[in-house]
Amino acid sequence: MTIRLLAAVADPDAARTTTTLLGQVPGTEPATTVADSAALLDTLAALAASGVDDLPEVVLVHEDVGPLPPLDLVREVALRFPAVGVILLSADQGPALYSAAMDAGARGLIGLPPSYEELAPRVRSAAAWASGVRRHLGGGGADAPGERAGTVVTVSGAKGGVGATVTAVQLALAAQASGRSVALVDMDLQTGDLASYLDVRFRRSIADLAEITDLSSRVLADAMFSHPSGLSLLLAPADGEQGEAVTDRAARQIVTALRARHDVVVIDCGSRLEGASAVAVELADTALLLLTPDVVAVRAAKRTVRLWDRLRVRKPQDVRTVVNRHTRHTEIQPALVERVTGTRAARTVVPAAFKELQAVVDSGRMDELDPRGTIRKALWSLAAELGVAGAPAAPARAERTPHRLPRRSERRAIGAGGGS
Repeated sequence: MTIRLLAAVADPDAARTTTTLLGQVPGTEPATTVADSAALLDTLAALAASGVDDLPEVVLVHEDVGPLPPLDLVREVALRFPAVGVILLSADQGPALYSAAMDAGARGLIGLPPSYEELAPRVRSAAAWASGVRRHLGGGGADAPGERAGTVVTVSGAKGGVGATVTAVQLALAAQASGRSVALVDMDLQTGDLASYLDVRFRRSIADLAEITDLSSRVLADAMFSHPSGLSLLLAPADGEQGEAVTDRAARQIVTALRARHDVVVIDCGSRLEGASAVAVELADTALLLLTPDVVAVRAAKRTVRLWDRLRVRKPQDVRTVVNRHTRHTEIQPALVERVTGTRAARTVVPAAFKELQAVVDSGRMDELDPRGTIRKALWSLAAELGVAGAPAAPARAERTPHRLPRRSERRAIGAGGGS
């Protein structure tokens, strides 16, 4: 058996040392290295898209890799790619770390600097374990781990009241109408009101999953609400203080578990940056930032994007901005939003037509928004643009509104409030 290896090592010297030692282990292919946790997860996801057999048998995680903490990275790989043997490299060889690494899903712990005598047997043992898991999966007819990796879309507001929850609900409904299994998550933990928009009375919430380490399908189903529309809802706690239980680590586990069990996961992150919502934005395939076409909202969007960048949550070019409440005479156009924030603006803009929303918002029947209305058409067009739903029957009229160049005074007003 040929052992394929992938190592996540940030320091170039440590990477060379590790790959040299790995190359001496009989039966191994030359090891591939990546420099950070995001590159490791992206590489594994790309390989898993072709099937579990294309994944490496062994992944090595160096203690200095970042930005994700090493134990969290081990847990993430073990959850998303269970047929991969993960080995942690650390200078700490104490029993506490060993126990934590095993709990996270590691198949071994190797001291730093690594030695061939310790490395070789650990690698062979982890590879044999991975091969056994793959044989079991192949014989049992189960879905191979990593083959089903749902699309995660986060919806954040540049500031409060810009329409993030309405957008999240309609994106989820559009995806569900296209035949996909959809989870709609309220990760606005303190002030989330997704339940009000869909007239849901509930007892369980995302906070009930915070302390659970094994998020099986049954555990998730017990915490979620099955809405008549077909959506599976994971709601924010009724008492905002309970949201503090959802730590960064818990949020990462929850998003990963939902991704593995649904075709599409739509997460309403609200307008406040909290640890859990930051994790969701980091993990998302698409991160939307909603704003309205006014100077205050554009400045808020610029601050949010820069904050995400400084905290290494997400780079500006990987954020998709969406202009809501757009009118024919709007001063601020998507092209200007792109230049000011450094993001990519969605082609679809959402028109200002609150009268279409008022009745369904007041009754908590957001799933009954008139399909002939311009708002639903626009939001379902946005879902199609993002690739989470089929093309709608007709495009939104707002998409055909020609973009007009902003006035010089408007450009100066936005730029003056940018901040750093």
